[in-house]
Amino acid sequence: MNEFEWRRQLRDLQQPVPPRRDLWPVIEAALDTPVASTAAKNARPRRAFHAPSWLLVASFVGITLLALGLGLQQSRQPIQAPVAAASAPPAAWKPEDPRLAGAAVELDAARMELHQAIAQSPDSGALQRLLRRTEQQQSRLRQLDRAG
Repeated sequence: MNEFEWRRQLRDLQQPVPPRRDLWPVIEAALDTPVASTAAKNARPRRAFHAPSWLLVASFVGITLLALGLGLQQSRQPIQAPVAAASAPPAAWKPEDPRLAGAAVELDAARMELHQAIAQSPDSGALQRLLRRTEQQQSRLRQLDRAG
């Protein structure tokens, strides 16, 4: 089979095809029957769709209670303030290498901003982690200055 035969077959598919039997008598008979009997034939036994809605409500209530319980549990825990250890800022440090000096200024500014943010929100673990990471970077920078 070559491409021309395929194209011919495709053109033949675009032509209307008459039905094998006349459908109008079946349609007229369906229109003449009473609606109640047709509805009774087509009616399927309905399943109870109330179960999923109950499950939805129950899951929502369960999640809400869980969230409230976790919130109450966290509010009862004492707030730890590791700010006291981090509140003593180290003395200002300026490396002799100008490449390290720019980094030292940026890290010092970041450390000071983090201290201000921690003063506003002392129980923020994310701020504490950022402060530790910034101080570790400052420590590495000092080691680079000593080695250089």
